[in-house]
Amino acid sequence: MRLSLKMIRAPIVLMLAMLLSDIAYSQSSEKVNISSQDVVPAETAERLRAIYEENEFTAESFRGDWIPSGSEYLVIETLPETNGQALVSYDAASGTRTELVSASQLSLPESTDPLFIENYTFSPDGSNILISASSRKSGNETAHHWIFDFESGQLQSVTAGNNSRISPDGQHILFTEQGNLHVYNIQDEGTTSLTNDAVPGSISYNQAVWSPDSKRVVFVKSDASRVRVRKMLEPVDPSYPEVTETRFARVGGTIATLQPGVIDIKNKETRWLPIPIPSEGFYPGEISWAGNSNEVLVEKLSRFRDKRDFFIANVDSGTITTIFEESDPAWVVASYRTNQGLKWFDDYKKFLVLSEKDGWRHAYVGSRNGQNLKNITPGDYDIIDRVAVDESGGWFYFNASPENATQSYLFRARLDGTGNPERITPKNLQGTHNYDISPGANWAFYTYSSANNPPVTQIVRLPEHKVVRVLEDNKALSEKTASWQRKEFFQVDIGDGIIMDGWMIKPGDFDPARKYPVFVYVYGEPHLQTVRDSWGSAMAAYHRAIADLGYLVISMDNRGTPAPKGAAWRRAVAGSLGPLSTEEQAAGLKQLGQMRPYVDLSRVGIWGWSGGGSNTLNALFRKPDIYDMGIAVVPKPQPHLYNAWFQEIYMKTPEVNPEGYEKSAPINYAEGLEGNLLILHGSGETNTHLEIVEGLVDRFITLGKQFDYFVYPNRNHGLSKGKGTPLHVRLQMARYLLTHLPPGPR
Repeated sequence: MRLSLKMIRAPIVLMLAMLLSDIAYSQSSEKVNISSQDVVPAETAERLRAIYEENEFTAESFRGDWIPSGSEYLVIETLPETNGQALVSYDAASGTRTELVSASQLSLPESTDPLFIENYTFSPDGSNILISASSRKSGNETAHHWIFDFESGQLQSVTAGNNSRISPDGQHILFTEQGNLHVYNIQDEGTTSLTNDAVPGSISYNQAVWSPDSKRVVFVKSDASRVRVRKMLEPVDPSYPEVTETRFARVGGTIATLQPGVIDIKNKETRWLPIPIPSEGFYPGEISWAGNSNEVLVEKLSRFRDKRDFFIANVDSGTITTIFEESDPAWVVASYRTNQGLKWFDDYKKFLVLSEKDGWRHAYVGSRNGQNLKNITPGDYDIIDRVAVDESGGWFYFNASPENATQSYLFRARLDGTGNPERITPKNLQGTHNYDISPGANWAFYTYSSANNPPVTQIVRLPEHKVVRVLEDNKALSEKTASWQRKEFFQVDIGDGIIMDGWMIKPGDFDPARKYPVFVYVYGEPHLQTVRDSWGSAMAAYHRAIADLGYLVISMDNRGTPAPKGAAWRRAVAGSLGPLSTEEQAAGLKQLGQMRPYVDLSRVGIWGWSGGGSNTLNALFRKPDIYDMGIAVVPKPQPHLYNAWFQEIYMKTPEVNPEGYEKSAPINYAEGLEGNLLILHGSGETNTHLEIVEGLVDRFITLGKQFDYFVYPNRNHGLSKGKGTPLHVRLQMARYLLTHLPPGPR
């Protein structure tokens, strides 16, 4: 039996200290005042302030959009002299700059406030662009919209709204407002409502797309009126808080009824597409026109996402044709939706779709009649993501990394399936490589980073990958972080052919002859891969600050995480999230201790956010002999109370899978808690509701278990609302770690 701080506790004192600390933060003016008696060193506190309040270590990113011609791109530039913004085009080859829309043009006669461009949308033929801008001064956030014509250079004020789309003929703007569909006529400047029965929070029209002839709009009507209403307090007046209501589809409960339809913009006649709708409900994937104005492509996903179908629906005749379908006992489309949708080419005679039907994520090309499906990327590796289809050149560009699941490179394969896929990213480069390829595939915005190198964005010429121009080099950040300790990658073999990827950050004054406490960062669920060789992933700046306190900070990806290691790896957790990740994380930790003598397995802490918070609970409850302490941030200890959309993909419902839910729920293993546990949550949670955690709190009380619990008032899942909150969360975590898992080597 180990005697440690977990056996000497004063939870009430700690809670009061944290409460006083929260009050001090909320009352401070500009900076958080760190007490000299705080266990968090002042240097660490200032470092965390620099990360979370000053954004000193946030990488600069480049935002640009290729003009449909493929030879130029657009950027939004802030002009120092006016603090306004201009829309500027650049020639990809020469870098020639042309100011298309000036800051003075994006202004209102009655105001001197500069307007900031929030977004812009190209017309289908690329001749026009719809610009949305607003003032960022308090009380004046109304969006204003303009149409810019590339040929004439004219700027016209128009009416638009959310999800605005210019019609293919350039005469109308489709947008949503309060859930209803509206059309603005650019010529006569009038607005027509296509629908009028939307009810905020219950009924809405979504995924609206113009037909090629600009006469029809396809959409999905969502009716959530049968979804149960959840009540939450809004602390407007602390003595008399108001109650707000929101619809929440819980696991096993009623989900929104979805119905795809087509509406004629002239007579407003609606035709509902005869897609079979099961009683339990379904989810829509891609909804679009199938190359003409009479046929609609509908991707239908089953409620459990274990089956999907692509239909072509004839609007006039009402006939339905299936062109692709697949199913799997686990799932065919995961929460990150990489496989979702398809891409037409060859004048809509063929399509490209991603599937894991052979055990790996590959690209398949099929014909419009649903026949002749062919794998054009064969091999024992996964496509990480689609990048582009170059129809004129006959290529499909995609990201993959056959040899290293933590990295990503650009490849291409022939659309006709001949030859072997070829790597475009130069062989001498490692890390993560992202591409935004221009129409015609002659150019790309290329961003490279690694775990130890901030991102650099360039323009490259394809396919030779020749660098033409640097767009963002993050030089200042590179210099500022040059002395940081490096994130080191490792692999652990836990048997049965299971090799887990991991990373480690050591203290700056690391001595390999001594043994250090371990702080594990875990997610372990199917939505996120923590072990990636890219800048800033897995809260790297925070973990480097923690490591320098005297810890080995590590993270490992168990089976069930979305690593590109094959469908069997990802689907290993099907039916029950929690038990497998707990076993494999513990096995990986033990193996690491054997590989690295400086890893002190007698001093181990663990923490995670969301699904990682759930895995932190499972680790402490099921493996108390391994973990001394843990910090669970916004966990879900009762998965049957979580949202239907996510949880049902991986576990279906308790009615279908009672044993899976029983074994998955951390609350059912709470009696195993021996170490120190801190739970952080937000009372304003709209997803992992506070009551999901408070059920565990009640369970602890019943069991007589001591623990520490802190709730951030009215904060949601990200615990970011309110001045000082992100910093306060990290300082509180650091304080708890230092108190209950003393740092430093032995």
